[in-house]
Amino acid sequence: MEKQDNKFLDDLSRKIIIESGTESPSVNFSDEVMLEIRALNEIRTIVYKPLISKTSWFFIGISVLALVLYFLFFGTETKTSKWMQSFDFSILSNINTDILPSLSVSKIFTYAVLFFGLMLCIQIPLLKSRFDKRFEV
Repeated sequence: MEKQDNKFLDDLSRKIIIESGTESPSVNFSDEVMLEIRALNEIRTIVYKPLISKTSWFFIGISVLALVLYFLFFGTETKTSKWMQSFDFSILSNINTDILPSLSVSKIFTYAVLFFGLMLCIQIPLLKSRFDKRFEV
């Protein structure tokens, strides 16, 4: 039964192919295809924009410079911020003393870690929205 079905399908496909004949492309087929390809390339040009614009970098630089100047001229080593006193670093003193005999955390290190965390919390949503916009149609 299966051989008869296969033979019937084979004969039918041969008949359809012979009746349809072969098609030949037009004279300007390759020129038209190349024009379409060029048109697609012109449409899909990607304009790269920086994640942070020049004006934003300018304001970031000015604010960092202002902070450095403030700490140089008005900050003293004995002066501590009230909000920094609320952090409890006593957990660090419970670390095994054989491995870390004396661990002292400076203010600069603390500020660097806090600044890194803040920048991380800002950059993740910015990058996510940028990549989401890139893949939208």
